[in-house]
Amino acid sequence: MSHIYQPLMLRELLLNGGRASREAIARAILEHDPSQVEYYEQVVQNMVGRVLTSKPDLVRREGREYELVAAPELSQDERRELIGICDEQIARYLAARGAAVWSHRRRQGRILSGSIRYEVLKRARFRCELCGVSADERALEVDHIVPRNHGGSDDISNLQALCYTCNASKRDRDDTDFRDHKNLYQQRESGCLFCETARSGIVAENELAYVRRDGFPVTHLHTLVIPKRHVASYLDLTQPELNAVHQLSVSQRTSLQSEDGTIAGFNVGVNDGAAAGQTIMHAHLHLIPRRSGDVARPRGGIRHVIPGRGEYG
Repeated sequence: MSHIYQPLMLRELLLNGGRASREAIARAILEHDPSQVEYYEQVVQNMVGRVLTSKPDLVRREGREYELVAAPELSQDERRELIGICDEQIARYLAARGAAVWSHRRRQGRILSGSIRYEVLKRARFRCELCGVSADERALEVDHIVPRNHGGSDDISNLQALCYTCNASKRDRDDTDFRDHKNLYQQRESGCLFCETARSGIVAENELAYVRRDGFPVTHLHTLVIPKRHVASYLDLTQPELNAVHQLSVSQRTSLQSEDGTIAGFNVGVNDGAAAGQTIMHAHLHLIPRRSGDVARPRGGIRHVIPGRGEYG
């Protein structure tokens, strides 16, 4: 069996005479998943624990433990009465809010398909894209970079893989104002060649970037991957834009190699600033197909942008 989920499900079925509900099987898996406990440990530390310990006469923290200050002075009847009050408050809150209480764990109600989640995790090499931790060490979640409730889409260019700790911290601490995010990506400049590219010249596109062939190709099928937003420097692109450009670059590599079997490699590069040779001040990435023998000495590649510096070693 390739994963612990399978023996856990079979065990639950066996324990219940051969039949069990999806909920019962899920609860059995949950009991054996330490990452879920670790997730709520972070909730305790960064949210509820922080709030309650801000009242030192109520709860105090010592290392990893919390103490109700007045507990030693309470009688058994008083404890039962207070527990009953807590139960009433929980029931009242759940009656008022319902499933919305747990919406932060349900990804705002609309579940991403398994295939999209897998592609996002595979692209991240099954590591958190913020802290780098491996999925083997900490459970990974697929997160919207621009949240859905701020206009973000389910396009793969707007998704990232984050461990539960980074995702919880981002959700709790990120004070970025996303209200103008849609307007940000609509920025265009009159007279800019790449802002005004005709639809007929677009080879491929996604939500934030598009592909066209270079007007003055270095080699046959020389391709440009261009963010739709008008921004001069490639290094000023947002993470969703970088994801979008990378996604198109990877798909174009496959497409170009299918179209021309002589392509043996690519130069992938960016001219950033006039001193670096940028002539159109709208960020773009060059995908330049290379063929065996197209130059006598290809060694050094992009180092040849400075004459005489391509040879080394």
